Amino acid sequence: MIRPTFASTLPRSLARQSQVQTVARRYASHGPSYNPPSGYLFAERPTKGGKRVKESWENIYYIGMFGGMALAAVILTYKPDTSIQSWALKEAKARLDARGEEYEYKPKSA
Repeated sequence: MIRPTFASTLPRSLARQSQVQTVARRYASHGPSYNPPSGYLFAERPTKGGKRVKESWENIYYIGMFGGMALAAVILTYKPDTSIQSWALKEAKARLDARGEEYEYKPKSA
């Protein structure tokens, strides 16, 4: 009985691998997904008059987006200070005032 050598089985195994890979490659995609550039913004060609016609949802989007950002800026600007540090400072000043002590820091050695 003649045993096959590694060199003689190598071409068959490579052929099987390439067949599996080509089948997988062939059925893995639905064609090229590259859209060539047209030179126009959002691939919209300008009209003959040169002015772009807005769609009905665009003004609502702009008002909602930029109005929401402006509202958030106003809310964040005027929000109350709820940090624990500011509360503790007010509480410490009130307690020191009740005792009659000063709450300004003055170093002793200077």
